[in-house]
Amino acid sequence: MPRSERSPLLLAGLLAAAGVAHFAAPRPFDAIVPRLLPGSPRAWTYGSGAVELALAAGIAAPRTRAVAAKAAAAFFVGVLPANVQMAADWRHRPAPLRTAALARLPLQVPLVLWARGVARNEKGRS
Repeated sequence: MPRSERSPLLLAGLLAAAGVAHFAAPRPFDAIVPRLLPGSPRAWTYGSGAVELALAAGIAAPRTRAVAAKAAAAFFVGVLPANVQMAADWRHRPAPLRTAALARLPLQVPLVLWARGVARNEKGRS
C-alpha cells in the first residue's frame, strides 16, 4: 500500500487511540481541560474522546474522509487551549514532564497539516 494510501488510516488510528484513551484513563485529560470552560472536566474529556472516535471513523471511510479530515484539522486547532493549559500547569514539574508538556504545543501544527493533507488528497480522488 503506497504511503499516501496509508496516511488516512494512520491518522484514523491515532485519533481512535486517543479517543479510547479518553474513556479508558480520563483523569489525565480531565486535568488539562481549561478551567474557563463551563461544566465538568469529565464531560469535556468524554466529549472530546467521542469526537476523536467519530473523526477516526469518518477518516477511515473513503466516502466521508475529506470532510472528516477537515473537521479533524479544526479539532486539532480547537484542542490547543488544553495543551496550553497543560504547559502552564506543568511549568514547575520535573524537566522531563515539563518538556513533554511543552512539546505538545508545536505538535499541533503537523497534526493540522497532516489532516489537511488527507483532506486535500481525498478531494483529488473524488
